[in-house]
Amino acid sequence: MIRIGLDAMGSDNAPFGDVEGAVLAAREFDYEIILVGNESLIRKELEKYKPIPSNISIHHASEVIGMHEQPVLSVRRKKDSSIVILGNLAKEKKVDAIVSAGNTGAVVCAATLKCRLLQGIERAGIGIVMPTLKDPMVMIDGGANIDAKPYHLLQYGIMASAYSEHILGIKSPRAGLLNVGEEESKGTGFLKEAYTLLESSGLNFIGNVEGRDFFIGDCDVIVCDGLVGNVALKVSESVVYAFGEMLKKELKSSFLASIGAMLSKNAFRSMKKKMDYTEYGGAPLLGVDGVCIIGHGSSTPKAIKNAIRVAGEEVIKNVNQHIVEAIAVRREE
Repeated sequence: MIRIGLDAMGSDNAPFGDVEGAVLAAREFDYEIILVGNESLIRKELEKYKPIPSNISIHHASEVIGMHEQPVLSVRRKKDSSIVILGNLAKEKKVDAIVSAGNTGAVVCAATLKCRLLQGIERAGIGIVMPTLKDPMVMIDGGANIDAKPYHLLQYGIMASAYSEHILGIKSPRAGLLNVGEEESKGTGFLKEAYTLLESSGLNFIGNVEGRDFFIGDCDVIVCDGLVGNVALKVSESVVYAFGEMLKKELKSSFLASIGAMLSKNAFRSMKKKMDYTEYGGAPLLGVDGVCIIGHGSSTPKAIKNAIRVAGEEVIKNVNQHIVEAIAVRREE
């Protein structure tokens, strides 16, 4: 049975949402789920879900790393925190995957320090699965490394392409480099060097793509550094939220608009599902020697459940081995 460690103290609603998500996952998937965190709080929460699934257990952690704590310092000082304990469990091979909706920087730090990087990988990257008009797209890096070098972007492209192929089922995923224009001559020296590396990588590289290409669906993997990627992610989240709120306001503005909203209810429900981040669960930290899924701080129980599902799929489909093989081929060329 696949063993998955969950940071039960990670999300903004911890341990309530995290525990409920774990229970949902335990009832739906054949995984052993280890809840890491304050044992008394977790047990109290589990009492709400009797009969408690037999494939759920608890590993006590006396400390919690807050969302606003400095990642590296907190990982070093809070050795009995749920995030650090998760890293230790992965390092000692007591779990096959770890999931946390806690402090992203701390999760990246703990996973990298404890599990180390895959052979041939220089920097880990966060892959963000985003909806498009066609198939889901993976953007990398979502914020793990804001000081990337061109070769790191090449490795991001290789890792995200492997994830897209083996998890999302997209054959020969099309990879693009996020830039200020489509022409090869566009961008900084950093981007031009990354372009050259990606072009000769053997990937299905389609060249530069722009911000407007994000949700069109003509690109399956978008490569960028962590600073740009994180800004793009936060802007996208803000636009989706603002659009939803404006739509609600307009649909309530008149009687006819309300009638139209009722008639379009199924279409709105379908659209909401496609745009719902909880369907994707969490973002894989690609490049570490283990499986690590990072959830949004505001993760709902449904998001936690799907993060656990994605973690299990990554283990089953052995994505890391595919990444190692793809990197090895590149190094031999």
